[in-house]
Amino acid sequence: MHELAVTEGILKTAIEASQKNGARPITAIHLVIGELSSIVDDSIQFYFDLLSKGTLAENAALRFRREPSVAICRDCAHQFNATAPLEPQCPQCGSARLQVKGSREFFIESIEVEDENTRR
Repeated sequence: MHELAVTEGILKTAIEASQKNGARPITAIHLVIGELSSIVDDSIQFYFDLLSKGTLAENAALRFRREPSVAICRDCAHQFNATAPLEPQCPQCGSARLQVKGSREFFIESIEVEDENTRR
């Protein structure tokens, strides 16, 4: 259910950005999500479709890009893809001393607005 609050934040940020730049309709919002984050794309899309009605972001496309996560063994330096559920040990040496990078980020990468020349 935390996707509702997350989606409200996305919508608020996008609308404020559009208003600061001439209040043009938003056509797309590009989101970056870490592979190990708990964000569910379909839930974000569902809430966005509901919340954006009647706003500058109505009918805007949400574009999701998942960022891969990498686990690095602190003992043998072996690197491997980190997916949920996270491996408890290095597949190379068996060490449990792992460092995970690029796992939980979530941010708006860019916002596209209607070209003012195509506006009616």
